[in-house]
Amino acid sequence: MKCIMCGGKEEEKMVEHKEFGISLGKFKGMVCTSCGEVFFDAQTADKIQARSKELGLFGLSSKKTKVAQVGNSLAIRIPKEIAKFINLKKEEEVRIIPKGKREFMVEIG
Repeated sequence: MKCIMCGGKEEEKMVEHKEFGISLGKFKGMVCTSCGEVFFDAQTADKIQARSKELGLFGLSSKKTKVAQVGNSLAIRIPKEIAKFINLKKEEEVRIIPKGKREFMVEIG
């Protein structure tokens, strides 16, 4: 088969799949020998999704929250699932680092 991204040749391989740096395991996929893009069939994608749900990772990337005002400061609420995933505790110290005008990073500890 030809890669839909670059037109290169695909070959079947066992591929490790990670979400948020956590390995979900190795799955059979088609890998482009030119660009390295990986494609999974629907059955394999269902297995990957089931494993992601089993590990509590499914849906973490699409959580939304709102900015609140607390006194003169602004506060961002962190959804429970994300706080649990990163092991964030109440009163724990964090650093907020601007990455640009529309992005920042939070470091724990």
